Amino acid sequence: MGFIRRAHPLTYLTLIAFLFFSAFPLYYSLIVASMDNSALGQVPPPLFPGTHLVENIRRVFDTVAFGKALINSVIVSSVITFSVVLFSSLAGFAFAKLRFRGRPALYVGVIATMMVPGQLGVIPLYILMAKWQLIDTLYAVIAPSLVSAFGVFFMSQFLSSAVPTELLEAGRVDGCTTLGLFWHVVLPIARPAAAVLGMLTFMNAWNDFFWPLVVLTPENPTVQVSLSTVASGYITDYSLTLTGAALATMPLIVVFALLGKQIIHGIMQGALKG
Repeated sequence: MGFIRRAHPLTYLTLIAFLFFSAFPLYYSLIVASMDNSALGQVPPPLFPGTHLVENIRRVFDTVAFGKALINSVIVSSVITFSVVLFSSLAGFAFAKLRFRGRPALYVGVIATMMVPGQLGVIPLYILMAKWQLIDTLYAVIAPSLVSAFGVFFMSQFLSSAVPTELLEAGRVDGCTTLGLFWHVVLPIARPAAAVLGMLTFMNAWNDFFWPLVVLTPENPTVQVSLSTVASGYITDYSLTLTGAALATMPLIVVFALLGKQIIHGIMQGALKG
């Protein structure tokens, strides 16, 4: 049985410093969000919350359709995350543990798509969405992101080492189908990696700005499009902008709080295997 060594005090100081410099921008955003715009000109800058937070939150919702933007972003990010995790787990299982004709070529083709800049597909995608009459709908934002090449690569790499081949053969001997093996054997093992992929996918979909800006209108925005509208005035109201940014960050913190245990477990499991 192993033992736990006490860390050097310098280790704790380093970790505290990293925590401080990582959390301070978010904290200062909340400070500015709780004050009026004139507070940014104070010397020294304010380090404690003010009394204008509720007023600034009300102004954000009055300035843009922020409530609708939050709902749209939740819908878009949730659907994309569910789809990417499901299809990536299925494809990752197929590439990692199933043997079929053309598997290496297909896998290389999937990986090769990661090398293509997403900006190259904007015009063809827009034309396709226009032909399908999906412009200014959430379908146009969701459809191009339902499958992720990175997700397939990530899950296939995890499952190739995490799922013993003998366990799958034992399941087949017991009469389990391929989908049954995936549901009863592979999916429970893949849960930590799926949580990590889900968190990364949700963050990427939530923070996506360019494609929603192209296919959506200001009356039907996502969060990032709304924030750009708030910040696009002739004189930028930083307290208003950072209030919106703080509100937009809250769902990501909630997702991490819900999936944090699985994410940390998945990262630690990968580190131990490495």
